Amino acid sequence: MTKQLMIYERAVPISVEAHKGWSVKSDGTYKFAEGVNSVPILAAEFAPAALEYTIIFAGEGDVVFPSVILGMKEGENACVKEDGTWDGRYVPAFFRRYPFIFATSNDEQTFTLCIDEEYDGLNKDGRGERLFDEDGNRTQYLENVLAFSTEYQAQFTRTQAFAKRLLDLDLLEPAQAQFNLASGERTQLTGFKTINREKLKALPAETLAEMAKTDELELCYLHLQSLNNLTPMTQRIGARQSVEGDAA
Repeated sequence: MTKQLMIYERAVPISVEAHKGWSVKSDGTYKFAEGVNSVPILAAEFAPAALEYTIIFAGEGDVVFPSVILGMKEGENACVKEDGTWDGRYVPAFFRRYPFIFATSNDEQTFTLCIDEEYDGLNKDGRGERLFDEDGNRTQYLENVLAFSTEYQAQFTRTQAFAKRLLDLDLLEPAQAQFNLASGERTQLTGFKTINREKLKALPAETLAEMAKTDELELCYLHLQSLNNLTPMTQRIGARQSVEGDAA
C-alpha cells in the first residue's frame, strides 16, 4: 500500500459515526518512522532541532520547506533503534502527532482531523484513550489532539511564509554532502538547499532589521549552525553499525 505523507497508510476523517467506541493505545515507539530519512519541521522547532539535527530545505521550484536529516541513505532513519524507541533528545512534531493529521480542502480553508486506520494502536477493545464518550462527545484526549493539530497547522503556515521569504530574497542554493561511513561505504546526500551565508549578510539593513523583528533572522542562523551536525550523525551511524556487526 502506498503511504500518504511518508508514514500514513490510510488516513480517514474522524467522526462519531465511524469511530465511536474506538480507542488509541500508543506503545511509545516510532517503528512507523524507521524508513524515513528526513522529515519536515516547523519554524517553532528550529531551536531544539538545531541542537542535534541538520536542518535543510527540501523541495523544487517555488515550493520548499525546512526538514531535518535523519539518515545518510534512502530508507534509513538513524534515530529509530531496533526496539523502535527514539535515539535522540528531540522528536519532530511531524512524528509526535501520528496517527493524527489534518486534511485540507482544495481551497485550503477547511481542515478535517483524520486518523490512520492502519495504526496498530487503534482498537475497539478499550485499550488506551477513547476518541468519543458514550454520548458521542469528543473526549478530553481527542480535544487535546485537535488543539495540538490546530497549533501545528498554524505553525505550518508560518513556516511556509518563512520559506517563501527565503526564496523571494534568493538566499537558498543547492547543496550536497559526501561522507565515508565507518563501514567503509561512501555515501552522498543531494537534492536539498541551504542558505547562502554571504547573501544573507549582504541583505539591506532594513531587510535584516525586519527579519530580526519577526525572528526569521534567528531561524536563518539556527539553520546554518545546524549544518555542523552532519559529521556527528555519520559518527553515530558508524558506531551503531559497529555494535550491530559485533552482535551478529
